[in-house]
Amino acid sequence: MDKNSSNSNVIEKPGKDEPALQIVNIHKSFKHNSILKGLNITLGRGENLVVLGKSGTGKSVTIKCIVGLIIPDEGNITVLGKNILRLKDKELNELRKKIGFLFQSAALYDSMTVRENLNFPLRTNKSLSEDEKEELVREALENVGLLDAIDKMPSELSGGMRKRVGLARTLILKPQIMLYDEPTNGLDPITSKEIGNLINDVKEKYHTSSIIITHDIACAKIIADRIIVLKDGVCLTEGTYEELENSDNLEVRAYFE
Repeated sequence: MDKNSSNSNVIEKPGKDEPALQIVNIHKSFKHNSILKGLNITLGRGENLVVLGKSGTGKSVTIKCIVGLIIPDEGNITVLGKNILRLKDKELNELRKKIGFLFQSAALYDSMTVRENLNFPLRTNKSLSEDEKEELVREALENVGLLDAIDKMPSELSGGMRKRVGLARTLILKPQIMLYDEPTNGLDPITSKEIGNLINDVKEKYHTSSIIITHDIACAKIIADRIIVLKDGVCLTEGTYEELENSDNLEVRAYFE
C-alpha cells in the first residue's frame, strides 16, 4: 500500500492561516455516469498544487465546480473563506473576480488585438481612466515578457505566446487564486519549461494560490509544491514530486516514468 494513501481520501495542508480553497466530500454525476465520488482537496495559501490523473477522472469537472460553472450533487466548496454553494449570483460573480482561469486554448478573441484582449476584462471598471487601463495592460504584458506584442493579432502569435497573453489577461485583475487547465498542452519542451517558470514567477509576484491540471510531468517538477493524483473521482494519494516519484504504489510511480 502506498504510504501516502488514506481510506478517507482527505488531503490536508498544514500551515499558513486558513486554506485558500477547500473541497469537502463533493460528488458529481451526469445521468448514470458518476465522475466525482467524495473528493477532498485543500489548497494552501501561496501553494502551487498540481493535479494528475487519467482522462475522465474528474480534473476539469473539479475546476468547473470551484468557479460555480457546475454545481456538485453534494459536498461543500469553500473559496477564500466563502462557501460558494451558498452564494447568490451577485456574490458569486464578485468572488469569481478573485479567481483567474487559464484555459488550454488561451481563449483569446481572434478579432481583437492583444491590447484589446487585455482591455476586455477592464471594460466595466468605471473607476479606472483610459490611461490607468493602458498602464495595467502594459504592466501585465511586461510581466509575461510580451510588451512588444501589444498591437499584434492572436493569429500572429505562436502557441506559447498565446498562452502568455491569456495569462496576462487573467493577471490584469490581480486574482488571489489561479486555476490552470493544461497550461503547456501542445507546446514544445522548451516553451513548456518557460511557461512553468512563468507560473512560478506569477506565484512569487502576485502571491497566488494555484491549482494546475497537467499531464506534463516535466512542468510539474518545476512548479509543484505538492501533487495529488486523482483516480475514480477521489484522491488516490498526495505528496511532493520526489515522494510520488519514489512511491511504493506502481500506479502512482508510472506517471513519473
